Amino acid sequence: MTRTAGGGPAPEDVLVALADPIRRDVLAILARDGGATSTSLAARLPVTRQAVAKHLAVLDRAGLVHAHRAGREVRYEADLRPLKRTTRWMDTLATRWEHRLDAIKDLSEGDAARSGSDPAP
Repeated sequence: MTRTAGGGPAPEDVLVALADPIRRDVLAILARDGGATSTSLAARLPVTRQAVAKHLAVLDRAGLVHAHRAGREVRYEADLRPLKRTTRWMDTLATRWEHRLDAIKDLSEGDAARSGSDPAP
């Protein structure tokens, strides 16, 4: 797993974890219900408990879930902070690209005006 300068998971780790629809379902259930075991998650999903455990491990490496023992059970809870950091990173990236595309548009329109031709629609 890659870490950011602040010590949290890198955006690419979060995005990889969220690439799988089952992991997104697991995270949604945990966020909505406040926590669950791998057994209770498997009962609600079209995969085995072992598959759920593997998905939880990926989510855990991305910092999106945390496990804690409650007696004989291991309960998982969602931690959406890495998702929020990734969203902010994506917003920043989108803004940078918008600025770059605007600069390219301005350059092309300026070239068209200097050459005396109409810019493309």
